[in-house]
Amino acid sequence: MRQLPQRMMVLLIDFDDDENRLSYVESHIPDDLKARVFVLGVLSEPENLRTDIKKTFEEIGEGLAKDCSDNTNELWGHNLLKHNKAELDRMALSVKPFLFK
Repeated sequence: MRQLPQRMMVLLIDFDDDENRLSYVESHIPDDLKARVFVLGVLSEPENLRTDIKKTFEEIGEGLAKDCSDNTNELWGHNLLKHNKAELDRMALSVKPFLFK
């Protein structure tokens, strides 16, 4: 990433109901790359989200992308995803201009 200054990375993780997981992951990202690395994930396990909303992982991904492009919070507002709000807002500032025109 240091050789490609425009590159950004999204880390998708399981938070495993651990309120400190984001801080732990962020502590392992080098300071000079933190602005270009975004950490998102399901509060517990992805399977719990899939079971709860009765959609495939592909449909979930499409729904999350649609929320981003439409400036809505239907799926991102789900109890297992809403903890991503601050990170999602930060990411949107960087990627929306070229992802969702």
